[in-house]
Amino acid sequence: MRTRHTVSILCAAIVLAVPATGRAQQDIPRLSDGKPNFSGVWQSMTTANWDILTHGASAGPPEYGALLAVPPGMGIVEGDEIPYLPEAAARKQRNFESRWTEDPEAKCFMPGTPRANYMPYPIQIFHSEAAMLFAYQFAGAARIINLDDHQPSSIDSWMGWSNASWEGDTLVIDVTGFNGLGWLDRSGNHAGYQLHVVERYTFAGPDAIDYEATLEDPDTFSRPWRMSFRLYRNTEPETHLMEFKCVEFTEELLYGEFIKRPEE
Repeated sequence: MRTRHTVSILCAAIVLAVPATGRAQQDIPRLSDGKPNFSGVWQSMTTANWDILTHGASAGPPEYGALLAVPPGMGIVEGDEIPYLPEAAARKQRNFESRWTEDPEAKCFMPGTPRANYMPYPIQIFHSEAAMLFAYQFAGAARIINLDDHQPSSIDSWMGWSNASWEGDTLVIDVTGFNGLGWLDRSGNHAGYQLHVVERYTFAGPDAIDYEATLEDPDTFSRPWRMSFRLYRNTEPETHLMEFKCVEFTEELLYGEFIKRPEE
């Protein structure tokens, strides 16, 4: 009798679970070909742009008070460790020491991949059966995602070259062709021109995407490593990207020594 009662409970649990799973799958927006539709405005809720590893609060340049202070946050790196080779670890330290002037973000350069996905700015994805575009608010950066016509990168760039494929409902994007100048965060974590990133985008409900990226670079890291976090949909009415062309804000930093000033 007890065994039969236990079996009945397990069967009831399975019956209840199946409709819930089915409803979750139905809630995911889909294209006419049945593939998940990632169109929308998305944003992360991490402090990874300051440091992709777990970090405490710290001060910025003293003349700016709390304006450039670093907020504390949990890391997004698996194992909370980046497997740098010795020379790359030394470069990371040099980057950290010069971060207030040498971070590519401070110069309004393209943020690179995967950094563009966890900067504190929105991302708008345009997705159809034939094409896919990622538009980033910071510096007007963008990525064309090649869904079918996969080709190798013809030139190195900040954002890399993106070829996509599907593993069930997971969008997998293979990114190569980097210029080796990008940083991964404001604390100086970095990679080189041989960086190879494999991104995975999986819906965790209609308004959330689980993001995962595996990074490999034999010149910088001793092994591949992975980061993961969640992107959330902005559901505000009429939401869209606004223009953030930051180049004009960098003139003093980049060219101040060459600017001819009136004699005092």
